[in-house]
Amino acid sequence: MLRKFSFYFNNFRLAKKLTVLLLIIFIGGITLSGLALANILNYKAQDEISSNAWLLFRTINSVRSYTNDEVNPELEQRLGKDEFAAQTIPSYSSRRVFEKLRNDNDAYKDFFYKDAMLNPTNIRDKADSFETDIVQKFRQNKNLKVLSGFRSFDKEKFYYIARPLAITESSCLRCHSTPEAAPKNMIKIYGTEHGFGWKLNLINGVQMVSIPASQVLQKAHQSFVLVMGIVTMIFAFAIYMANFWLKQYVVRPIKRVVRVAEAVSTGDMDVEFEKVANDEVGSLVEAFTRMKISLVIAIKSLQNQKQ
Repeated sequence: MLRKFSFYFNNFRLAKKLTVLLLIIFIGGITLSGLALANILNYKAQDEISSNAWLLFRTINSVRSYTNDEVNPELEQRLGKDEFAAQTIPSYSSRRVFEKLRNDNDAYKDFFYKDAMLNPTNIRDKADSFETDIVQKFRQNKNLKVLSGFRSFDKEKFYYIARPLAITESSCLRCHSTPEAAPKNMIKIYGTEHGFGWKLNLINGVQMVSIPASQVLQKAHQSFVLVMGIVTMIFAFAIYMANFWLKQYVVRPIKRVVRVAEAVSTGDMDVEFEKVANDEVGSLVEAFTRMKISLVIAIKSLQNQKQ
């Protein structure tokens, strides 16, 4: 195959050889740079999504802290021992704030947030098998602060970021230690089967922000098409300019040398080789000029000997 290509390549004209060579370089360069660029743009898109996710995490955790530090004490003074208000629960407040943010802000309309718990009070917060594995990873590695990657859910791919959740305030155990200690109104709403037996500082779940992977890939794809389009145009212009330069300063001067050499070979000694540059082509013209002069001298010498 290579020998066959070499045979055809050797029969190409100089400009065509240069074009083929540049095309090979172009295709190889585009392929390698395209692979590298795709990885870079995917990373950049993930980083951009991650920045928005971290802003969301900070906002939600601020709401959780505000609910736990200010709303909860205020409402507890007004509620009886057996009374219960969902607004005093940090996870409820954070979910409501996120839903409001998601509905009012287009930047977060495709984001999904969940407090995925192993044993939640509200069954809607129950961790699925994937989220349970994430919780176990955080439990096994106490130094692990965040996990991210891709997951499949309902036949769709999502990019997720997860952080561990644990009870750090002993006051929160009132609703999650035993059914006897929990407010009776909470028992009426959620029952006694879920949300109890929690321990202080034990990781019980994860905060998880998810976004359809198509958005991450779409951002990367748009940037990839734009950059590769610009690079392709630059390469195409470079190939055109290289061919133009080759024809203007190499091929045409050589063709003129060939025409003059052919005229000389037929006996026309009046034609002159024209030197237009001091480069290698100019040196070739000088060599042919000296050869012509030597040929003329030789012919005259031969004619004089005959006379």
